[in-house]
Formats: sequence, C-alpha cells, structure tokens
Amino acid sequence: MPVRPPSDTLQAALDAGVAKASPRPLPRLITAGILAGAYIALGGVLSIIIGFGFPGITAANPGLQRLLSGLVFPIGLMLVVVLGADLFTGNNALLIPPLMRGRLGVATVLRNWVLIWLANFVGCLAVAYFLVYLTGITSAGPYPDAVAGIAAAKMAASPWVVFLKGIGANWCVCLAIWLALSGRRLGEKLLACEIPVMAFVALGFEHCVANMFFIPLAIMQGADISILDMLVVNLLPATVGNIIGGALFVGAAQTYLHGK
Repeated sequence: MPVRPPSDTLQAALDAGVAKASPRPLPRLITAGILAGAYIALGGVLSIIIGFGFPGITAANPGLQRLLSGLVFPIGLMLVVVLGADLFTGNNALLIPPLMRGRLGVATVLRNWVLIWLANFVGCLAVAYFLVYLTGITSAGPYPDAVAGIAAAKMAASPWVVFLKGIGANWCVCLAIWLALSGRRLGEKLLACEIPVMAFVALGFEHCVANMFFIPLAIMQGADISILDMLVVNLLPATVGNIIGGALFVGAAQTYLHGK
C-alpha cells in the first residue's frame, strides 16, 4: 500500500495526539513515560558502545564515530513508535494538531508534557544506574573517557547554543515520527525513525531525553557536574528548544499546511 498523503498523516497525528492526552489512569501514563525514557537510554548506551568502540579508526575519522552512533541510536525511537510509549519530545508535536483544532486545552497539553518529561527522566536514570553503571558496561576500555567526553561537551556549550541545538534535535525527531505515521508497514516505520534521528545524532544536536541518560551516567562515573548545573546549563535549555522544534516546526507547521 502507498504511504499516506500529508492530509491523512495529519489526521493520524491528530488522532494519536487526542489518544495520548485522553484521560488515563496516572500509573498507566507514568509507565508509558518511563518505558519511553528507558528505550531512549538503550539507544544511548548502544550509541556509546558502537560509536566509541573503534577508537583507532574513529580518531582519524571523527565523522565515522558520529555515523556509527547515529546508525544505532534510533532503536530507542523505533521502540517508542511501534510499542506506543509516551516520549516527551514526540508529544511536543503530536498534541499540537488537536490543540489547534480545539479538541485539547492548553492545560491538558502542559500537564501531559510535564508528567511525561518527569517519567522519561525516571526511565533514563533507571537504565543508566541499574543496566549500565552497576553492570560496568561503560567502565572499561575506551568507554569511561567517551562518557566523560560526551557530558563535558554538552556542559561546555552555552545555554543559548544548547537551546538552538535543541530546536534542531526535536525538529528531526518529530519529522521522524511524522514520517512513521505516514507509513503503513513495520519496515516503513522503522526506516522513517532511522534517517532523521541518525541525522540529529550525527549533527550533534541536543535532545533533552537523551541527555537525561548521558549526563547522569557521567555523574555516576565520577564527572564533576552538579545536578543544578545539569538542569540549568543543559536540560532546561534543551527542553525549551525541543518544544519549539517539535511543537512549532512540525506540529503547528504540518497542521497549518495540510489541515482543512
């Protein structure tokens, strides 16, 4: 079957947004958010293992490291899209069409975003601590330096730069979700998640949920980063940028272009 035309994809996004914001038992909503954070964290640790696992080759070819990390990181979004978890950055775009159509209120959208942001954080921390730190997956070889380097680079950027990179990251992520909605088969959806997300990773953009994994993992492994600095310098600017990249550049833009 052919992919959906843009107007049909918008309708699918509208229906998905209404479903995500519809009243659900709080434990179910939180569970969906925790799982989404865990899925993104799985993609994050895989991107470290594969992307930084060939230091002799990638040292002379830095673009290759970014390519390798980008190729495997999208597994997190694939799991979110196919299994129906709730990802804060994805919901930035999906809740905008029903908001613009008057089917959702601003308070409902903000409540969903806040709860899912917090639940995503819990999922990322759980994977970072229980499945990575305690198991020592990134405690030997080239990986401790890689984890520390990732966090240091993210913390070295100014909040303004993080904000701008956050726009780019969620523009790519939400375009991937929109493309996945246009597909009808599993392979189409997986490919839709792969290419735009690979682009954001290779370009070094800032995704707040991914950073909920990378920076805390570095702190667990001894990085001298305070919780306050992590929030002020990176997570909050990235979050605001992600909201703009997803809500404005994808959700609102697609509704304006293809809505009736």
